[in-house]
Amino acid sequence: MKKIYIECKELYLKYKEAINYLIFGFLSFVVSMLTYYLSRFIFDYVVSNFISWVAAVLFAYVTNKLFVFESNANTKIGLVKEFGMFVLSRIFTLILETFIMYIMIDLLNMNDKLVKVIAQIVVIFVNYILSKLIIFKKNKE
Repeated sequence: MKKIYIECKELYLKYKEAINYLIFGFLSFVVSMLTYYLSRFIFDYVVSNFISWVAAVLFAYVTNKLFVFESNANTKIGLVKEFGMFVLSRIFTLILETFIMYIMIDLLNMNDKLVKVIAQIVVIFVNYILSKLIIFKKNKE
C-alpha cells in the first residue's frame, strides 16, 4: 500500500500543474454552471452566461495563481498586469463561448444547457493554453 502511495505521489508531483488545472478547472466549471443555471431563472442565456463568466473568472484567477501555476507576482504592478492579462484572455474566451452558444442555440436550435457544457470544454482547453503560455509563463532566469 505504501508503494502505491509513493508512486501516486511521484506521479502527482511530476504532473502537478496539469492535475491541479484539471481539478480547479473542474471547480471553475462547477462555479460557472451553477451560476448559469441559477441565473437562467431570471435572465436569458446571454446575461446568464456573462454572470457565470464573472463568477468563474474571479474563482479561476485566485486558484490558478495560487495552486496551479504558483505565480510569484506580488508587487502591485505585477498583480495588476497579471490580473489584467488574465481578464483579457478570459474576455477572448467569453467571446468564443458566446459565439459557440449563439451558433448552436440560435442557429442550430440545440438545448442551451447542453451547449453550455460543450462550450465550457472548449473554453477550459483554450484557457489553459493562454494561462500556461502567456499569463503565468515562468520566466527563465
